[in-house]
Amino acid sequence: MYALSAIAGGAATVASAILAVAVVQPSTTVPDTMWSYPWPSDTFVLVCLVYAVFHALVLVGVLGFARSGAAGTGRAARAGGLLAVAGTAVLFIAELASILYRTEPLSATGPSIVGAIFGLGTVLTALGILMTGVTTLRAGVWQDWRRYVPLVTGVWSALLVGLAATSALAIGVGVYGLCILALGVALRTPAPATTARIAA
Repeated sequence: MYALSAIAGGAATVASAILAVAVVQPSTTVPDTMWSYPWPSDTFVLVCLVYAVFHALVLVGVLGFARSGAAGTGRAARAGGLLAVAGTAVLFIAELASILYRTEPLSATGPSIVGAIFGLGTVLTALGILMTGVTTLRAGVWQDWRRYVPLVTGVWSALLVGLAATSALAIGVGVYGLCILALGVALRTPAPATTARIAA
């Protein structure tokens, strides 16, 4: 369940990013100064609900990784897993909160607050996955390419903080989706030592 949820959430995030960059942004008439950009306000409601589902799927996948034992059993691994789960939950909440301010400009108070919530969720997620990325390398439970996936995901999540205020955000989110997809695949094919502990 955990692995499939991460794969589904990651793949959906990639697909939505491609749609936004290749189809919606080039044809939108919504000013980029509006919170709902590039979506019209009525469509934005549905988009936020769909994105919230994506975050929920990713949340289940991140929880599965935190519980898998791949990052080890030390304090840093546990703390990192908790931060990553909390950060993803905050992103879920931010998506729903976005609906309230769909007709407002970016400079308004509401969008500014929700933007800060997104930032908090991204920072918590990045910090948590970075911590578990380091402990995964040290634990040695995962071998070959799998042992690097959490660290790469954490590094890219940290880079998203800098991309948040740029036009490259959608592309950055798409790459994040690829990282989550890879994390799900890694969970799906666990090392022998963790096979009995992961519900894939």
